[in-house]
Parts: sequence; C-alpha cells; structure tokens
Amino acid sequence: MQQTASAFAPGSVGNVGPGLDILGLAVAGRGDTVTLARIAGTGIVIADPGHPSLPTDPRRHASAIAAAAVFAQAGFAAGVSLVLRKELPLSGGQGGSAASAVAGALAADRLCGAGLDANALLGCALVAEETVAGRHADNIAPSLLGGLVLVRSLEPMDLIRLPVPSGLRVVLAHPDQRLLTRDARAALPDQVPRNVALGQAANIAAMVAGACLDDIDLFGRGLDDRIAEPARAGLLPGFLRAKRAALDAGALACSISGAGPTAFALARDDDTAHRVAHAMVEAYAADGIAATARVAGVDLAGASVV
Repeated sequence: MQQTASAFAPGSVGNVGPGLDILGLAVAGRGDTVTLARIAGTGIVIADPGHPSLPTDPRRHASAIAAAAVFAQAGFAAGVSLVLRKELPLSGGQGGSAASAVAGALAADRLCGAGLDANALLGCALVAEETVAGRHADNIAPSLLGGLVLVRSLEPMDLIRLPVPSGLRVVLAHPDQRLLTRDARAALPDQVPRNVALGQAANIAAMVAGACLDDIDLFGRGLDDRIAEPARAGLLPGFLRAKRAALDAGALACSISGAGPTAFALARDDDTAHRVAHAMVEAYAADGIAATARVAGVDLAGASVV
C-alpha cells in the first residue's frame, strides 16, 4: 500500500459575477498542496496546517475534513499525518478553503487507493467546504475539474464543464484586507425584486452563451452582478474605485471574486490584463489601501496528483 501521496489544487474565482454559488472559474498559477503520509496509530494528525491562523484540529481543517470523508468511504482507518503548503490567501476570495479541501480529498484517494470518481471526490470536498465556508460548490468544482464550471444542482450533483472563451485572461487584485465568507454571505439579501432576479438570470445565460459560442465580448457583457456585488461592495473599501479603473483600462468586466476581498477583472489579452492590473493597484492606493495584483490564464487541468 502507498505510504505517501500529494495533490495540488488551483485557486478559483467563485460566482464569476452574477453566478452566485453556480459559476466557478479555475485560475492558473497559485494553489494549495496537501501531502499525506502513513504513521502509526489511527486518524489524521495535522503536522503542518499551512498557516499559523489555520487550526490544527483535523475536525476544523478543510484538508483534513475532506481527507477523512474519503477515508470513511474507503473504510481506511490507518494513522495519517497531513502537511498543507498554502499559496492562496486566507479569507481572500480566491477559493483557498476549496483548494485545500480538493487537494486533501485527492491526496487521500491516492493514499488509500479508493479510486473515487469526480462526483464522489467533490462530495467529500463539499463536506469540508460546508464546514468551513458554507455549502456551495462554485469553488471546489473548478478547482477539481479545471476550467469554467456551472453547478446546476448539488442534490443530485450535476456539474457542467463549459468551454472557456479564447484568449481570456484573469486579473486578481488582492487588497490588504480580510473578509470572512460568513460575513460576506450574511450581507446577501433574503429577497430581491423580480426585475433584479430576471436581469441576473439573463446575465448568467449570456455568460454561458458567450462561453459556448466563443464570444468573449458577450461573456464580458454578461458579467454584471446585480445581487451579491451591490450587497458586498460596502464591506470592501476601495473596490468601486478599483472596478472603475479596471474598466477604464480596457477590462471586459470586473467584480468581486467569491466573497472578496479580492477583486477580479477579465481581459482579452496579456497586454490589456497587465494594464488593468496596474490600474487596479493604483486605484486601491488612491484610497490608501495596499494591494497586489497578478495576471493569470484559466487553469484547464484542475487538481492533480503531484
């Protein structure tokens, strides 16, 4: 039986604008890596939680919760140590908890030889995501599968991997802020007017159509969030100025990444994306907020065994 296993899972943009809890986009570059190793005894021991602020209690750590769910399905009861190498910011709106959960599930599957399919792995990662961030799959699905994913249903699990418009580039601008997912979700309205709901549905449909038609302009036009962004913008100082700067610099669209505080913008090429990144950092600075930005492509591969 295998003694060690490691897996990497990329970060992601949740919601992708109007697709609250139902659209997710995997972002190339940074992600989380989980390494598991068999040890004496039973149960999971957190050898390195990945960050001083993350818990060492395996019942509260996303990677360990997901790994334990896989082991439970496989009937695997050996002792396991867990090390998380975390490249994604905490409470940053870049799918950090989801990447940790997905990497934990995939590493556990490899370690115990369970051979779970994608839906089963997503179910295990969802157990972790629900525990630490809420029951939604718009981050874990693209982190595992790669690309742009539509979450049509969780019960039963029904995920559709959509094509990605050619040339699409993602700008992630991360201000020196933290916003807990539970606080961001608490800001969402319980009810919205009919015209808002219809407009939101039309925008999601436009994004799906733009993806399937390889129409990057339509994809960008559809990225107009009329529910979560207005509710959360007041929790994110500097965001509105950064969004305006991104659009003025040529971005196709701009919104809040997941629950924030990261803002994301879409561009049609690298040159435009770098101009947008610079403009967003400067805009945050004008509000007295330090920020960093990176330009990335879309991760089409998703999570992988290292």
